[in-house]
Amino acid sequence: MFIQQFFIPGIAHSSYLIGAGSTCAIVDPARDVGRYLNAARDLNLTITHVLETHLHADFVSGHMDLADITGAGIYAPESGNCEFEHVPVSDSTRFEIEDILFEVRDTPGHTPDGVTYVISDRSRGDDPVAIFPGDTLFVGDVGRPDLFPGRARELAGILYDNLHAKILTLPDSCMVFPSHGAGSLCGRAMGAMRFSTLGYERKYNQALTIADREEFIRSLTEDMPPAPDHFSRCSEINRRGPPLTRTLPEIHPMSPEEFRVRAEQDDTIVLTVGDYTAFGGQHIPRSYHIDIASNFSTFAGWTLPPDRDILLVADNPAQCRDAVTMLRRVGLDRTVGYLEGGTHAWVMAGCATDYVPLISPVQTRAMIEGGAVQVIDVRSPAEYLEGHVKGAINIPAPDLRTRFTDLNPDQPIIVMCRTGHRSSLACSLLKQKGFTRVYNAAGGITGHRAAGYT
Repeated sequence: MFIQQFFIPGIAHSSYLIGAGSTCAIVDPARDVGRYLNAARDLNLTITHVLETHLHADFVSGHMDLADITGAGIYAPESGNCEFEHVPVSDSTRFEIEDILFEVRDTPGHTPDGVTYVISDRSRGDDPVAIFPGDTLFVGDVGRPDLFPGRARELAGILYDNLHAKILTLPDSCMVFPSHGAGSLCGRAMGAMRFSTLGYERKYNQALTIADREEFIRSLTEDMPPAPDHFSRCSEINRRGPPLTRTLPEIHPMSPEEFRVRAEQDDTIVLTVGDYTAFGGQHIPRSYHIDIASNFSTFAGWTLPPDRDILLVADNPAQCRDAVTMLRRVGLDRTVGYLEGGTHAWVMAGCATDYVPLISPVQTRAMIEGGAVQVIDVRSPAEYLEGHVKGAINIPAPDLRTRFTDLNPDQPIIVMCRTGHRSSLACSLLKQKGFTRVYNAAGGITGHRAAGYT
């Protein structure tokens, strides 16, 4: 048996290739499936099975594309009521891939449809050797149960029962290969290690050390981080079966004039993906900004309207292609073009631009001490509580889409995050709402502290 892990930073998603002698299965594939095709080819393996642990909320899965390209069968939870052709699996399901035995255990709780794949390598012995629990069990945490409105306590109780009755009954030696790691919003306190053993998690996973069921439920239904907008969309996209990526529109280069005419249409938005310092210097008015070097997919899925066409402004065509891949991961499939030549071509064509002043930590401190300025900390509430600039108001960046009404448009606004990336997104949202005196604190709270300010 051979196991290869694939990890996508940002959304912190892990997927897996499980290889036997000449065939293999892919577990919880990402939508950009080339990585699996390349790995299988390099290992001289044929992909015959695509295994889904649950209907993922934070990304659009690649099961349809893999099946389309390879002819592999899709195995998905029976309780997911999937609309695409698949083999429904549940507690009673067992199947083999050469010497590897797969046993399915229903383990909902994070979502109503989760399963865990328990595998045994019969070439060595009959004992379970590894589990693929999806988002039921992480390294250092368990899946959050609050993604379905009104069902958090119910699902938390189901999760407790399944963890104790169906997972913790397995041997300590079982390796644990979860679908997410640190940085994912599918849990609250995931560890940095990307796999573990059941014995280690039994001993050190804080959620698993809570013996009392009611206390476990309470711990998972209070003070959870906010869930991005796309979490409520991706599960349904995965249940129906995502459109094949080969059927999606190809992006094409646009001249400044063509770009300008298209950008003025009501069904279209402009998204700039370059560095936040460049966006601050000059950008197309009313455009969104999400720095591609940041947690791009998550914030795109969280803030961009899914019912609009997207025009990209990037540094080069390769950056555009990367952005398209990251947008498709969260179900934003309507990217139709990009500005050829970028912002430089735009201004050379005589088109109007806007800007966001970038201020250093020293300038930030001077403006704060001068008074009559609003400081908006756009990090998460948990980050804000760990330490913030005195007097700063905490409004997470995506919330400014609606909570901009909390702010005084007649006063200057300094926007601050950890580094300057999220604050640039927040500045772009405020500019769209008509705020004109908006400043981005370059370097964020990190630079502020490094300069000796508290």
